[in-house]
Amino acid sequence: MFNYFSGLIMKVQKILLVIFLIVIFSLPIFSQNLERPKLVVGIIVDQMRYEYLYRFYQFYGNDGFKRLMNEGSNFTFAHFNYELTSTALGHASIYTGTTPFYHGIIGNSWYDRSLKKSVNCVKDQNEQSVGCDNDNGQRSPRRLLSTTITDQLKLSTNGRSKVISVSIKDRAAILPGGHMPDGAYWYDGKTGNFITSTYYRSELPKWVKDFNNKKYSDLYLTKKWELSLPESDYQINPPDESPYEPDLFNEGKTSFPHSFEKVEHKDRYYRLLTTPFGNQILLDLTKSALINENLGKGNETDFLAISFSSPDMIGHEFGTHSYEMMDNFIKLDRQIADLLNALDSQVGKGNYLLFLTTDHAAIETQSYLRDKGVPVGGLNNKAFSDSIKAFARRTFGSSELIANHSNRQIFLNYDFIKDKKLNLRTVQNEMVDYMRENFPQMTSIFTRDYLQTQVASRDQKNLTVNGFNPTYSGDIAYDLQPGYLPEYKKTGTSHGTIFSYDTHIPLIFYGWKIPAQTINTPVYIIDIAPTVADLLKITEPSASIGIPIIKH
Repeated sequence: MFNYFSGLIMKVQKILLVIFLIVIFSLPIFSQNLERPKLVVGIIVDQMRYEYLYRFYQFYGNDGFKRLMNEGSNFTFAHFNYELTSTALGHASIYTGTTPFYHGIIGNSWYDRSLKKSVNCVKDQNEQSVGCDNDNGQRSPRRLLSTTITDQLKLSTNGRSKVISVSIKDRAAILPGGHMPDGAYWYDGKTGNFITSTYYRSELPKWVKDFNNKKYSDLYLTKKWELSLPESDYQINPPDESPYEPDLFNEGKTSFPHSFEKVEHKDRYYRLLTTPFGNQILLDLTKSALINENLGKGNETDFLAISFSSPDMIGHEFGTHSYEMMDNFIKLDRQIADLLNALDSQVGKGNYLLFLTTDHAAIETQSYLRDKGVPVGGLNNKAFSDSIKAFARRTFGSSELIANHSNRQIFLNYDFIKDKKLNLRTVQNEMVDYMRENFPQMTSIFTRDYLQTQVASRDQKNLTVNGFNPTYSGDIAYDLQPGYLPEYKKTGTSHGTIFSYDTHIPLIFYGWKIPAQTINTPVYIIDIAPTVADLLKITEPSASIGIPIIKH
């Protein structure tokens, strides 16, 4: 009997040993089989209205936007879920998966109560420019309070993943890159070169120096901006010679073609950006980064963030229904196709995960809408500021009560309120009553007292709360009625409101593990970062409140 049990125990021990060895030797296999893309590519097209995908669809080739739309997951009802739809907030929200309530970027610039002055969202005088002799490189992401999806990728791999972020605009390169990228580069409008900051490195890498030495800006300044297609194709827009557009190039006309010959020399590098050549020079840099940084070639997933800023600059000048905007997207379609071909060649088709979206959309040119009978208007910021200061003098003894008015917010002077022994809540309420009685174009007005009792949410139930930050925002926030802007625009367009012409935007996921599908379920811009995190199987950004929207 003893020998029987002894033999049985030995058999059990052998079985357990075999199981143990199988488990131990399988662990590396499991680890090796954890599938991830070689590269994530985030593309933001500044001021891209959702309808541009379809209004110009018949004029696109098969290898750019159509490839993404037809082979990827196309979300046709994606929206922003906070007020003040602008560049800095959009880029921050896309990459953090949250709203200004948590990430703290409440404007391209805003009034800093502690400093008693306006501050730029990425300006940082503690850093120095790298690649230029002016202050356009004194930048950092230090005002961004949340981590980004790019930060989380770096953290998940102990820094082994490489993150590169490029754009024309400084904030559009800096905020997507997060706090720990391997490089963030943006365009210097004074020199025509790409630059960076000492926050990232003390010297430009050789490949960026070599790129700058090729003087692409000077090359493109010798060219004309001409239509890509026959003029008849552009007649889906109002006439090219238009009262709704400025004579931006000092040519005595608003119609094509455009050249830089009559633009003042000191303005030419910047004016280049108000043409598709701005997209082209960024594409040139992106392709150089892809090769020289060996993106997608390592053992870990890398991240390339690209933000095309020129569509926004073209839109501000020429508007949404102009020959210029249409031609910009016809050319951008070809540039996107070029980028996809470069990714296919460098990383391999199916090996990269890509998303394309925008940081905000835009309203049609207001004067054009007015001529068509649509109600539009402007608040007139100066007149409004003068009015509330006059009210403060009459009611509270001095206009010093108003510290600042910007970004549709009023900042009260707390020192004045304390010195005069005023009640802050009473002051807020009396200001709100005055605004409601005298400014009917305001649809809603909120006090800090109310906003501080709320929390941000994923949906659009309270866009003002989502756009409010308890630390940085003002004491009174207001929204304007549909069709209204802070300043009426006779030419071009603008953005920043809570309405669909600003919030409805394109969103496409494409590539690695992404099914071909069209989805009209409501989703939000803050869902992008957690979706990428879910696909990569890493932790989402620290303040993320979005959800994954790609099923797998």
